[in-house]
Amino acid sequence: MIPHQIILKPLDTEKTRIQKEVSNQISFQVLRSANRIEIRKAVEELFKVRVMSVCTMQMKGKKKRRGQIVGKRKNWKKAIVRLMPGERIEFFEGV
Repeated sequence: MIPHQIILKPLDTEKTRIQKEVSNQISFQVLRSANRIEIRKAVEELFKVRVMSVCTMQMKGKKKRRGQIVGKRKNWKKAIVRLMPGERIEFFEGV
């Protein structure tokens, strides 16, 4: 797999910004079939940084309702990547 297929998008929330500043962790939405080793290699190749650890979790899709029609969002996978000390990813700086 190529790295652009594994890393779908970075997650930018208030909690992820705090994690980035305090403990040098970045969160990504990743391919559901990707494992920690593939995610680590993809991040190191895409952003040219060294990765200390990767934690993954399966996120359940929320149930949504529109009148009587009940639907559900897709399930997805989240990866929290901890970078080595001194390493940074600068994709949201200045926004």
